[in-house]
Amino acid sequence: MAKLFYTAIASLDGYIEDESGRFNWAAPDEQVHAFVNELLRPTGTQVYGRRMYETMVSWETVPLAGQPASIRDFAEIWRAADKVVYSKTLDAVSSARTHIERDFDPNAIRELKAAAERDLTVGGPGLAAHAFEAGLVDEVHLFVNPIIVGGGKRALPDEVRLPLELVDEHRFDVGVVHLHYRARTR
Repeated sequence: MAKLFYTAIASLDGYIEDESGRFNWAAPDEQVHAFVNELLRPTGTQVYGRRMYETMVSWETVPLAGQPASIRDFAEIWRAADKVVYSKTLDAVSSARTHIERDFDPNAIRELKAAAERDLTVGGPGLAAHAFEAGLVDEVHLFVNPIIVGGGKRALPDEVRLPLELVDEHRFDVGVVHLHYRARTR
């Protein structure tokens, strides 16, 4: 059975974007980007909410000439993955290997995990909150940035209790810390 990962780049105070919706402080450097690439490389399906998909879809067409190796590599990983977008409002997708689902169905994700040969990721804290609530998230990967933004969109859901086990941590030269947790068996 495949695992479902939740991966987020967050501020030290736990936000993926500030109160103005900005996340320019979270742009990974070459070292962090290469690490993220290795984390995502073995995954086969990326599950997104609409807003996260709209943020990520630029990877479908981003010009790669002259870009650093980590950017080119990430674009290839993103383009090769199957993508499921949960949205009630999105009319169409503009990336290959992508389809829309209107309503989040925990059983459909369970079936996808059971049938998948490669792991899945869930992107976007709103959609991830549903996956956490349904007990679907197997691992959490947080990239904590050395900044306090004081408010905004939280990386982790409120009102969800999930015991975690620290699997690994990694410190980067720019002060980012990767925390890898596994959900404990309930």
